[in-house]
Amino acid sequence: MSHTASVVGGSGFTGGELLRLLAGHPEFEVVQATSRSKTRKTVGHVHPNLRDLDLRFSSPAELESVDVLFSAAPHGVAMGEIDRYREAADTVVDLSADFRLSTAAQYEAWYDGHSRPALLEEAVYALPELDREDLPGAELIAAGGCNATATILGLLPLFETDLLTGAERIVVDVKVGSSEGGAGGGDAGSHPERSGVVRPYAPAGHRHEAEIEEFLGIEVAFTAHAVDMTRGASATCHVFPDSPVSTSELWGAYRGSYAEEPFVEVVAGGGGVYRYPEPKTVAGTNRAEVGFELDPGSGRIVVFAAIDNMMKGSAGQAVHAANIALGIEETTGLGFGGLHPVGAP
Repeated sequence: MSHTASVVGGSGFTGGELLRLLAGHPEFEVVQATSRSKTRKTVGHVHPNLRDLDLRFSSPAELESVDVLFSAAPHGVAMGEIDRYREAADTVVDLSADFRLSTAAQYEAWYDGHSRPALLEEAVYALPELDREDLPGAELIAAGGCNATATILGLLPLFETDLLTGAERIVVDVKVGSSEGGAGGGDAGSHPERSGVVRPYAPAGHRHEAEIEEFLGIEVAFTAHAVDMTRGASATCHVFPDSPVSTSELWGAYRGSYAEEPFVEVVAGGGGVYRYPEPKTVAGTNRAEVGFELDPGSGRIVVFAAIDNMMKGSAGQAVHAANIALGIEETTGLGFGGLHPVGAP
């Protein structure tokens, strides 16, 4: 059975990825894409890879009735428009930060408050590796932040096996591509300014820390760097456990957590050029690579995770969650396995 779908904010980078995925999805029919700035322009005018999609952007003021509405609008829009979204669609999937956290107090601390806190407990976090059991039938779904997604996927096996319990400290360093800033990323995202840099842009207090703390119950020392790539988020996590951990325990934890996961691969020090997770190898896909290395001298566990920030960290995660919510086989429409060799992701 086909489900009708719309994308609010379809002219942005993640909106374009949503449209690409939905247009190739056998169980979805895209009937509307909205854009304030590109109203009446064809989708292909903005997203040249979608020139064969016979659809024009319409105004977000005029929503069509659909089965699923995906909102790729900036933070703050969905919470203000949620009643209209829910009038238009049975299921709403929001890709902003508006419904990721559980309490109004968290939004006061990390964002600019929240205008619809009564809905926060209803929303289901979209990351299936974390919330698969809560997604079937969900009517309000909140996609995770890309930096939080990479970090959570890297650390989740340690959390599930209690290897994080009592850890003295956890330091997370994330490198991200320019697309994380969105289509209107400004001067900092322009090619001349971005080229060749490894630039700290959130040395402390990044908002995605709130998601990590909520879903893994841990506090992390988190820093994010802008680097010279277009797609990708790469998280390196330094974990200092309070008691020794063996390599076999780590393999047991990661294999136990991800053996049955269709979109997570454990890449930990094997042969070849790509011995650890790298964003380049997952560009354009809904796959995540995770890995680890044990420092025998200090006992430090070094955890790696790599995703495409616009896919596993946003649009792909949203479609994956919607598949589960609607009872569609969860990998449907997400089978692209990536390319090799490729240029900068």
